[in-house]
Amino acid sequence: MYPISKSFALGYYNLLFGSVHYLQVFFLDKKMSGVWVFKNGVVRLVENPGVESLDRSRQGCSTRSKVLVHTPSNEVITSYAVLERKLWSLGWERYYDDPDLLQFHKRSTVHLISLPKDFNKFKSIHMYDIVVKNRNVFEVRDM
Repeated sequence: MYPISKSFALGYYNLLFGSVHYLQVFFLDKKMSGVWVFKNGVVRLVENPGVESLDRSRQGCSTRSKVLVHTPSNEVITSYAVLERKLWSLGWERYYDDPDLLQFHKRSTVHLISLPKDFNKFKSIHMYDIVVKNRNVFEVRDM
């Protein structure tokens, strides 16, 4: 879960709809405003909740695609094979429990990285999950 500083939050409210929990937070910094959605144990920021599911083609030129970069080698992760080698060198082990996901676990932590099987469905939310769980090793950059 991401910490929310009380000094920046102007107000918030909770909404619970079925299995999805919404937390509306208003920040002084407009970059952080939006709806934090908690679903299946994952939190993400939806900046424009009314237009949540737009694909890149409908979002226009203002959206830049993101890439995951292994910072020690400055290598862009272009496939799961490359990513798996980098994670393995950091102590991550592959889980084979779910046939629809590519999952990695690190024995010394409680962290689990879950990725879609298809690399084409590898989105920035998955990239940021890897970055948070491997500080100073990966970063997300605009392409």
